[in-house]
Amino acid sequence: MVSESLIIGCSTCANAFKHAGGDAAGWAIAVMLMCIVPLISGVLFLMIRMARREKAGLDPKYLDDYVAPPSNS
Repeated sequence: MVSESLIIGCSTCANAFKHAGGDAAGWAIAVMLMCIVPLISGVLFLMIRMARREKAGLDPKYLDDYVAPPSNS
């Protein structure tokens, strides 16, 4: 028979379940999301901002107009 403390991933979660009946695993996931979501949002915002500024400041003389190759049919 496997004891309950071996099933739970870490000692913090195991102690929280035994003593207070708290939801330490849920809080751990929430804290990780509170760290990861703003970081990913910041990187995404930076990339979009850089793309928009690059497009707005592009000198038209350096812009290559796409010309479709002639078809041989």
